Amino acid sequence: MASSLTCAGIIWALLSLLCAAASCVGFFMPYWLLGSQMDKPVSFGTFRRCSYPVRDETRQLTIMVEQCGRYASFQGIPSLEWKICTIVTGVGCGLLLLVALTAIMGCCVTELISRTIGRVAGGMQFVGGLLIGSGCALYPLGWDSEEVRQTCSNLSDQFQLGKDYNNVFINC
Repeated sequence: MASSLTCAGIIWALLSLLCAAASCVGFFMPYWLLGSQMDKPVSFGTFRRCSYPVRDETRQLTIMVEQCGRYASFQGIPSLEWKICTIVTGVGCGLLLLVALTAIMGCCVTELISRTIGRVAGGMQFVGGLLIGSGCALYPLGWDSEEVRQTCSNLSDQFQLGKDYNNVFINC
C-alpha cells in the first residue's frame, strides 16, 4: 500500500496512536486517587470510582459496594471541578484519538495527509495535550469534596490530601 507519509510521518502516526491510547486508558481508569473508607480500599477518577458506601435502608446500615463503576449521572460527580475536568480531559482525549486515527489512515492511503493537514493535525494534538494537562491541573481542586474528605480521614483540601506534621506528609 502506498502512503502519504514520510518515514518521520509514520513514526509520528505510531507515536500519536500510542500517546492517544495511553491518555484514553488513563482517563477511563478510576485510580487517580487512592484511599480507604470503612477499612476498604477506595479509588476515584474524574467520573468513575471503586468501592463506595451505600445506605441499606432495610438493615439501617451503610455498606461498602466493592465494585468499580461510573457515577449514576453527571450530576453525581462530587465536585464542579471534577465535572469540568471530565469534559476537558475527555475532549482532549477525543482530539488525540481523531488525529492518531487519521494519521494511521495516512499510512495506508496515498495523498490523504498533505503538509497543511499535517500542520493542522499537529495543532490539534497540541490543543488536545493542553486540554488533558488542564484537566490534570483541575483534578486536585476537587479534593475538598465531601466524598474525598470521607476517604482521606476528613483531612483533605484542594491540592492537599492530608496534613503536614513535622515535614511528614500523611497521604490518603
